[in-house]
Amino acid sequence: MSLPALFPTMEARAWQPRLMEEARLEDKKPTVVGSNREYILGKGENLVHLAYRSGVGYTNMVRANPEIDPWMPSAGQRITLPTAAIIPLPLEPGITINLAELRLYLIWEQDGQKYVRIYPIGIGREGRDTPPGTYQVANRAENPSWTPPPSIRAEMPELPPVVPPGGDNPLGSHWIGLSDYNLGIHGTNKPHGVGRRISSGCIRLYPRDIEDLYHRVTVGLPVRIINDPIKLGIKDGHLYLEVHSLEGLEKEAALRRVWDQAETVGVDQAIDRGAVQETLRRANGLPARVSVAREIADTKAPR
Repeated sequence: MSLPALFPTMEARAWQPRLMEEARLEDKKPTVVGSNREYILGKGENLVHLAYRSGVGYTNMVRANPEIDPWMPSAGQRITLPTAAIIPLPLEPGITINLAELRLYLIWEQDGQKYVRIYPIGIGREGRDTPPGTYQVANRAENPSWTPPPSIRAEMPELPPVVPPGGDNPLGSHWIGLSDYNLGIHGTNKPHGVGRRISSGCIRLYPRDIEDLYHRVTVGLPVRIINDPIKLGIKDGHLYLEVHSLEGLEKEAALRRVWDQAETVGVDQAIDRGAVQETLRRANGLPARVSVAREIADTKAPR
């Protein structure tokens, strides 16, 4: 599989799923959308640049391939492109940003059907964390200027009072402001930062992704920012578990979170506790099946 055939452009377009029929949400239960893909590394390739070229967030790429050196992998190694995800609840029109997985979910209605589009994001670094909460889209702007806030100016006093649109503007080509005056969703002039905790608190998207999202949102659209590393969903009648970094979360607390979500989802199958524990241990961000093959109606999750 050659890189040019799979990724014909160097400019990432990262939203998933690509096909409308795969983006359709059939009911009110969370589901697995999209599918992971395999890729064989060529000579001189690494996960850092491949994440951008394949339209995947860097951290998600590294989590999905923990045995691969992200900077100096060997040619011929088989890797997973993590393009499958469980949609977080509630499945209502609006934006959900999950900080734990560094993804943004847009749900909208069209011709009586609900659809979802998933974008990788960059978020606030330590000390400038992106705040969870409930917001709304408050304003939108193309080719925005950037006025550095006092906190940034203290770090970089050489900055001009206002940075005009262009290659030096960290907001990129589009700005979606939220009801918190200091918080927004925007593009970036440093696309390799998407999929990392690197911003000053705002949410960054790849350049072509922010253009796509910008034209799909309106002022007043609900925006929910959560921080949930554990998600459950249904696909083809089976239960799947997706786990991201569990740093700071004890094992028993993580297990309780799984059982609580199983009750919320309304599981009608027996859950494989061993598969749950293994998925929690790996925490690789890839949806994994955790229900047993035999369906048992009205079976409750073990506590």
